[in-house]
Amino acid sequence: MKEESKVKKITVKLVVWALVLFWCVVSFLPFFFMVMATFKEQFELLMGGVFKLPEKLYLDNYIEVFTGNIWNYLKNSVIVLVISLTVLLFISACASYPLSRFKFKLNKPIYSLIVACMSVPIHVTLLPIFLMAVRTNFYDSIWALIGPYIAFNLPISIFILVTFMQGIPKELEEAAEIDGCGKYRMFWSIMFPLVKPGLATLAIYNSVNMWNEFSFALTLTQSAENRTLPLAIWEYQGQYAMNVPMIMTVLVVSVLPMIIAFIFGQDKLIKGMMAGAVKG
Repeated sequence: MKEESKVKKITVKLVVWALVLFWCVVSFLPFFFMVMATFKEQFELLMGGVFKLPEKLYLDNYIEVFTGNIWNYLKNSVIVLVISLTVLLFISACASYPLSRFKFKLNKPIYSLIVACMSVPIHVTLLPIFLMAVRTNFYDSIWALIGPYIAFNLPISIFILVTFMQGIPKELEEAAEIDGCGKYRMFWSIMFPLVKPGLATLAIYNSVNMWNEFSFALTLTQSAENRTLPLAIWEYQGQYAMNVPMIMTVLVVSVLPMIIAFIFGQDKLIKGMMAGAVKG
């Protein structure tokens, strides 16, 4: 019986590792093709194999991209991301505290309404938000993107932070109240530091969504000087419809900041996910 159980465990491990290896290969191949294509000329890519290594490192694609308007797109994306993410995390933390710790009549209706907003599709709101941006003179500016980015990422952020705060022991607040700590100081001195793993998780999650967002950026901006990085990909694709290496170069440049951010923030993301799992 022991030998059979050992054989089963070994078999299960082999199957799991085989599936993991298969998934890694499937996930890595598109990225490998994208990077390799950036170092090829158009003729070399069309005549050679798809996954064939480049004969030489052709850097003109990167030179042409970096000497173009890519820096303006990058600047706009960074400005929108930093402002939207800062305001989003602040509002989420302030809203989650009373919803998770206070008892009042409208607690559950308000929380249910916020959770229900998670099911609202973005495309349904494109026309109303477009008309609002035109009437408020925010159309064709990066400031028009901040409001929608905050609004559509707010429900999921509040939902996650409420779960985090509900897992914090109430004895901490009771001890602080005995010492004369008020609600505002209790939030900033006790609750806010304790939900930093959740805030870090939300920061990474929402950063990826905002950085890659395309629909609102296309609808609410028109001129090249006000567009964000995802629209740079769209414009380069239109300008170089047959130049696949150039399109792949723009994709690599746009993905690189998120890869770097994930490398430096993956430990915080994992800690936040584990903390949320334990508290849930």
